[in-house]
This record gives sequence, structure tokens and C-alpha cells, in this order.
Amino acid sequence: MGDAMRGARLSLEGISKSYSAGGVELDVLKDVYFSMVGGERIAVTGASGIGKSTLLHIVGALDRPDAGRLICDGVDVFAADDRHLAGFRNRTIGFVFQFHHLLPEFTALENVMLPRFIRGEKGEGVRKDAEAILDRVGLSRRLHHRAGELSGGEQQRVAIARAVVGRPAILLADEPTGNLDGKNSSQIHELLDELNCETGMTVVVVTHNMELAGYMDRQVTLEGGQVVERT
Repeated sequence: MGDAMRGARLSLEGISKSYSAGGVELDVLKDVYFSMVGGERIAVTGASGIGKSTLLHIVGALDRPDAGRLICDGVDVFAADDRHLAGFRNRTIGFVFQFHHLLPEFTALENVMLPRFIRGEKGEGVRKDAEAILDRVGLSRRLHHRAGELSGGEQQRVAIARAVVGRPAILLADEPTGNLDGKNSSQIHELLDELNCETGMTVVVVTHNMELAGYMDRQVTLEGGQVVERT
């Protein structure tokens, strides 16, 4: 997989986010202050609708807050324009979602190479890196199978490979085992843990699965729009 990844230190400083629904303003995040160190593994747990995914989308610069700053290794992320934010996401963040969002007409290998192509990278090095990470997630014999020919667990492993092939400093996973059975869920838990240990990337996982949360260094939840440590 080439050079080791490096975790990033993140700080949320006074982050607030609200949405309008039926003429009512819903305050999802309220003046949130929260920090994580490089290489840390954090689980965000709690009931549906409390803002877990909103928090993750802001950390990943998919959504801008109404107020506050996101500091990544000393840089104010949201001070940048949308073009630079897209570059930040591509180079710094890896995303894994409950639904794998693979391109069905592409093979596993092509899906994994795509983020590097978006960067403008070409050549044999991209292919070799994609093959190496697919081998690492146990799919070396499935490189040329289209996404629709893979099982649910295999598709999610391809999604993880795609998320980390660009060597991101931060991996964000939103319910990564939500559609998987117990055996496949356990395999994904172990894979995320191993990748964190091997690469040192920061891992933030939104989950209802307390077994997965138990793998993490810290568990937090949202209460009243604030991030609260679970004990």
C-alpha cells in the first residue's frame, strides 16, 4: 500500500448546525467543542435522529456548519472555498457508508482505483496500490468481478479498500455494518481495527452496533446537540 498513512488531529470549535423542517428550526449541533488525536478510534453512538451523521458530514467537510471552525492539523478547513474543500476530502478523508455506493458497471479493481483517478493520478502505480489493498481486505481473487457479482460483505470490503487506497489521514464510517449479518459485521470490525493499527489513521465510526463501538478507544454520543463522552 505504499507509505504508511498518518492520523490527523481534529478539533471542532463552536460548531453549530440547524435545519428547517415544516417551518420549525431544528438545532442539531449546538456550539460543539470536541477534539481527537491522530490515530485515535472513536465511536459515535446513540438513537436515530440525534445528529450523528450530521456530525460526521461536518468532520468530513461534506456539509458546512452554520457557525464554528473545524481545525485539521492546525488548518481551518472551512476557510477554504468549495474547490479546495473537494481537494481536502479527496486527499485527507476516506468515507465508508452503510450503503457501499459502488459503481455496478465497474469491477472491484476499477471501483478502488477511481479516487486516485479523480486526483489526476495515472499509471501502473495506481493499479498496484489498488490491487495491494484489495489483497489486504481478502479480495485478491475478486479483482475483476463487477460489484453486482459480489456478496454484501465483499462489497463493503471493496468500499473500505476504495476509502483507504488514497492513504487518507482520517477514515469516517457511517453505519458500515448496518446491512451485514453477524459474521460479516465481525469481519468488518476486525478489518477496521487492523487498518487503524497498521496505518495510524484516525477512525471515526457512527454506529448502533455496540460490539463495533467496543472496539474503539472512545465512545461518544450526542445529547442536547452536544458531544458527550460515554463511560
